[in-house]
Amino acid sequence: MVGPMSTTEHEPQLALADTISGPVVDAPGVPAARPLRAWQNAALEKYFDPAREEPADYLVTATPGAGKTTFALALARRLLDSRRVDRVVVVAPTDHLRTQWAEAAHRAGIELDPTMTNAVGPVRPDMKGYVTTYAQVAGHPMLHRARATARKSLVIMDEIHHAGDGLSWGEAVFEAFADARRRLSLTGTPFRTKADERIPFVAYVEDDSPESEGGLRSAADFTYGYKDALGDGVVRPVVFAAYTGVSRWRNSAGEVVAASLTDATTKSVESLAWKTALDPRGDWVPHVIAAMDERLNHLREHGMHDAAGLVLASDQDDARAYAKIVQRVTGEKPALILSDDPKASQKISEFAESDQRFVVCVRMISEGVDVPRAACLAWMTSYRTPLFFAQAVGRVVRSRAPGESATVFLPAVRPLLALAAEMETDRNHVIPPPASVSSDEVDEGGLDLLPPPEREPGEKKEYEALEAQAEFAHVLHGGKAVTGGELPPVSVEEADYLGLPGLLSPEQTAALLSQRDAEIRKRTAVSRPVEEPGPEPAEPEQEDAAWHTAALLRKEIHGLVGRVAAGRAMPHATVYSTLRKAVPGPPSASASVDVLRRRRDHLLSMV
Repeated sequence: MVGPMSTTEHEPQLALADTISGPVVDAPGVPAARPLRAWQNAALEKYFDPAREEPADYLVTATPGAGKTTFALALARRLLDSRRVDRVVVVAPTDHLRTQWAEAAHRAGIELDPTMTNAVGPVRPDMKGYVTTYAQVAGHPMLHRARATARKSLVIMDEIHHAGDGLSWGEAVFEAFADARRRLSLTGTPFRTKADERIPFVAYVEDDSPESEGGLRSAADFTYGYKDALGDGVVRPVVFAAYTGVSRWRNSAGEVVAASLTDATTKSVESLAWKTALDPRGDWVPHVIAAMDERLNHLREHGMHDAAGLVLASDQDDARAYAKIVQRVTGEKPALILSDDPKASQKISEFAESDQRFVVCVRMISEGVDVPRAACLAWMTSYRTPLFFAQAVGRVVRSRAPGESATVFLPAVRPLLALAAEMETDRNHVIPPPASVSSDEVDEGGLDLLPPPEREPGEKKEYEALEAQAEFAHVLHGGKAVTGGELPPVSVEEADYLGLPGLLSPEQTAALLSQRDAEIRKRTAVSRPVEEPGPEPAEPEQEDAAWHTAALLRKEIHGLVGRVAAGRAMPHATVYSTLRKAVPGPPSASASVDVLRRRRDHLLSMV
C-alpha cells in the first residue's frame, strides 16, 4: 500500500484573520452558520498556519460526537471562498451518511449531490460537488479521478480507516484522488495497521502499545480526544454498567458446559459464554433490555424527555429477535434498521426526529450517524475492536445540554471491560467521582484485561446455546470493578444523580443499579400490553436541498414521460428526445434544477 503524498504546489495564503476567526462568513441566501467550537478553530488555525506551506493532506482525529463534519465543511467553505478549490468531493462509509453529509453541507451553504452514481458522468453545474462512498470509488476509480481533477478539488474522506477495509479499496482511493488539489482525512479514533497495509494519504509512526506487535499507528495533524471534549462540555460523561451471568451450552462432544461471563477461565470459554449470553432465547438479553428501559424512564422523567436507547446486535437475525424482546419487555415496538432495507436511511432520519424510545440495529447506527437524543447503548454484539467500540459508544455521547450523561450496558467480559476502562479513565480525569471510601476498602483485585479472545488450537466450532441468566455485576471506576459492597439502599433523591460522575460515588452508583436488579428480574418474566402505534411524526418544514429537489423532479419527469408516451402512442425514447430538443441541456442525471423544472413544465403542457 502507498504512503502519504507530497505537498502540492504552494498557493497564495489569506491573512490569518480572514481564514479562522469567528464563525463561517455567511453568503447571500445561506443559512446563518453557528460559531465554531474552540477545537475546530484551533484545527483551522493550524491548517492555515502562515509559518508553513498549506498541506495537501491533513488528518484530523476527533472523538465521535465532537463535530468533525462541521469542521470539515468550515474548512471547505474557506477554501471555496478563497478560490483555493472549486469543488468538494466527500467520500463516506455508507449511503445514509451520504445524505447526512449533503444535508449538513446545505446548511453550510455548500450544495453537494449525494445521489450521483457511477453511471453518471459530470457533476451538475448547480452543485459545488458530490458525496460518494468508498465502495463506489472502488467500483470506478478513474471516473472519480476525472471528477476530482476536472476542477481544483478538496476531497474529504470521512472515517478514512475504511480505505483499509481491503487492499483494493485503498488502491482505488489512491488511484482516484492522488492528483486532487487537497485532501482532508477524518477519523473518530487513531487506528492501527500492518507495515504493508498503509492507507493512502495517512502518515504513520511506530506503535509501541503492547498489542501492536510491531505495527504502525496513524499520526494525526490535529487530535481532539474524548478527555478534551469532555472537559469542554462537547460530549457527555459515560457510565459503563457491566452485567454478568451464568451461561450454559452443549459442546461438540455433547457435554453441557456452564461458565460465568466474569469468571471464564480461558479465552475460548469466555467467548462461548459471551456468545451464549447474547442468544435471544436466553434470559440475559431481556434482563439487560429491562435495565436500559428503566434508565430511559428515569432520564425522561428528569429533564431528557426524548431520551432514546440503541440496541446493537451482531447480525440481522439477532436484531429481529432482539426487536421482539424489546416489544415484549417494554410494551413498545422499537425501530428496526437493517442494512439490506431500502428504507434504512429514511428510518434512521425518522427515528432521530421522533419520540420513539428504542432502535435495534446491526451496524447502521454504529458509525457517524447523528442521533443526539440517544443516551443509552446496549452492547449485544461480539464486536470487540477498539475502533468499533469507540465509534459505537460515540453514538450516545453527543452533548446537547449541561448535566446530560450516557449509559452503556455491556457484558462483563474482559475484552469489553478493557476498552471501557480506557474511556472511563479519561472521564474520571476530567470529572473525578467523590472518594467516599478509603483505598483500603476498595477491591484491589482489579480485572485481568486480556487481549481479544482467539480460537484455541484444535477447538471445534460445533456448539449449541442452552440458556443464560443475567445479573448486575459492577460499574467501572479506575479500571476496577465497583459493586457497591454493603452500602445501605440509595435514596430516591440520590437516585436522581445516577450517571453523573462527581455527584454519586462509584459505590453509590453500583448500589443503586444493584438495588433495581431484583425488580428488573421480575419485569422480564411478565409481558406488557403492546401500545398502539401513534400518528406518524410530522415532516419538518424546511427548504429542500438542491440535490433532493432534483431527485424529486427527475422522478416526476419520468412519470410524465410515461403518461405522454401512453397518450400519444410514442416510445419513451422518442418522448425523451423531443423533450431534450424543446428544453436543451445535459441528460436528466446531470441537469440542473432549473433545467429539470422547465422540462417538467414542458411535459405538463403535453399531457
